[in-house]
Amino acid sequence: MPSTRSVLVEAHRLDGWLARFGERNGTYTVEPDGERADGSIRLAAVNGCTAVLAPPLPVRARSPREPAGAPAASDQRALGEHLLSGVDPSATVGLLLIRRGGYSVGISREGTVVASKTGTRYVQGKTAAGGWSQQRFARRRANQADALVEETAARAAKLYAADPPSLLQLGGDRALATGTLGESALKAYAHLPQVPFLTVPDPRFAILKEAARSALSIRITVTDPPPGAV
Repeated sequence: MPSTRSVLVEAHRLDGWLARFGERNGTYTVEPDGERADGSIRLAAVNGCTAVLAPPLPVRARSPREPAGAPAASDQRALGEHLLSGVDPSATVGLLLIRRGGYSVGISREGTVVASKTGTRYVQGKTAAGGWSQQRFARRRANQADALVEETAARAAKLYAADPPSLLQLGGDRALATGTLGESALKAYAHLPQVPFLTVPDPRFAILKEAARSALSIRITVTDPPPGAV
């Protein structure tokens, strides 16, 4: 069965990635990806390798005067412009990473963190115990998680108020991140566009910096040629 892998490619590295894709796999065609409605494009190489390139945010609507479909494979610059047409490269990004036990929030522009706050708050893990002990444990764990969410929301709200973002990058634990954005402190930002959720390990500052760098990257999913393909 063909293997599949995903990578994040920054805009300024896309030309190089496309060149290497062609060198490894041969001539390829470009067409809109019919399974997605966000403007993603699909590359299909002569050796059977495919790649789906997804924009960080849905591409802007085309005007009636613009040609339909995806740019030509030979026009790498047009490919990048198409995938990033829904994004302002200088946009202010609100970063919010949270996992059980810690958080890292911040503001970034052009891939660089300009303000941030990182902290820890203990949340117990799961237990196999049953009965009343299990119920007390579950309540205590829920209270700890609630406290983590509230603190993270308060820290993020303070940073966002000082330097309002125009889009968000959430990451870490999806349920905790969703709960944090749902806090009243972040109500003013809950409607902002969100780039795809980022699965990250413990949200340390180093991880926040990586999130800032990759927030506006193109998401690429590569599927290798099937066994025996030419």
